[in-house]
Amino acid sequence: MRYQSWMNTVRKIIAAYNGGEPLTAYLKKYFSANKKHGSKDRKQITGLCYNFYRLGKALPHTAVDKKIITATFLCAHSHNEFLQFHNPEWNNLTSRTLIEKIAFLDFPVNEIFPWENELSSGIDLYPFCCSFLTQPDLFLRIRPGKKNIGVKKLLDAGLSFEMPEENTIALPNATKLDTVIELDLEMVVQDINSQKVLDIFKSEKVIDTGVKITAWDCCAASGGKSILAFDLLQHQIDLTVSDIRESILANLKKRFSAAGINHYHSFVADLSTVDCQLPIAPSQLIICDAPCTGSGTWSRTPEQLYFFKEEMITDYAEKQKKIISNVIPHLQANGLFVYITCSVFKKENEEIVNFIKEKFHLQLIQIELLKGFDKKADTMFTAVFINKTLIAS
Repeated sequence: MRYQSWMNTVRKIIAAYNGGEPLTAYLKKYFSANKKHGSKDRKQITGLCYNFYRLGKALPHTAVDKKIITATFLCAHSHNEFLQFHNPEWNNLTSRTLIEKIAFLDFPVNEIFPWENELSSGIDLYPFCCSFLTQPDLFLRIRPGKKNIGVKKLLDAGLSFEMPEENTIALPNATKLDTVIELDLEMVVQDINSQKVLDIFKSEKVIDTGVKITAWDCCAASGGKSILAFDLLQHQIDLTVSDIRESILANLKKRFSAAGINHYHSFVADLSTVDCQLPIAPSQLIICDAPCTGSGTWSRTPEQLYFFKEEMITDYAEKQKKIISNVIPHLQANGLFVYITCSVFKKENEEIVNFIKEKFHLQLIQIELLKGFDKKADTMFTAVFINKTLIAS
């Protein structure tokens, strides 16, 4: 029977998968090696796997099959054929709200995420844990001057979307966009809260945008924050990007080309090494989107929650301190340092802010936790500092 076959396959995948690579990459390899699964089978098996990991650390002693069925019930929004086969009584209740379904099962939802004492201020455990049972939306940021053409293309393609903010598009996560819009040129795939981490440049004139600004995105990754800065600062930016691997910067180069950013500097550096020598002059703006646990994005990648170990919080916090210690000496007098994580842990957020203030005596001018668990989005943390310590009296 197909539904039992799905269960057997999911059980097999869960037994073999160890979290060493993203689940999406593991499943791609699995399906490539097992051609017997048709497109519907692949979609259902994938969904069931993700549902299982959405339970996080809850029900540790429950049999895998029962956890798969429980997760499917909690994550389903309507009639589900897999659930109809394995538990038709529950399937009749799938249209109930998540809160009602949790109460019906007496499900220990707070056990999904067992590190309440490690959470940053302002995060409510119950709604945060509930958010892991819902797939976040796919968000687009509309680039300057591209709103009319971008929105028209989405409408012409018949896509269902919302605009939660003036230049933000929200779509179902699985929406295919490659053939609809020119990604990076017209719109950038960027979480709604990630779009806000440089909002200080909207609300305050903290940098003179009438002249070229020297800016360093020191942990650039795919370059999303650099493109955001490029747009917010009206292109008046002398940009440098760096990251730990050449392959990352090679991918970034392709993305910058698509986005129309052709003049910038780049270099490879491991900023977590002690006293590393960097080929960069002092900058007016340093953006540090620091490597972190990624815990604010785990509703997108629930396998990371499932395999996470608490000691990793301290490991990341120590790495962040090393990176910051190598980077801040390259901040100009009166320059801005923007610290960003997609973490919900205070050791990576507020405690790093205290570290920066105490060690480098920078002046904190903005701190914000951008909650995403209440809007099907990522949770982000950002703190902005100004370097007043080097200004001559």
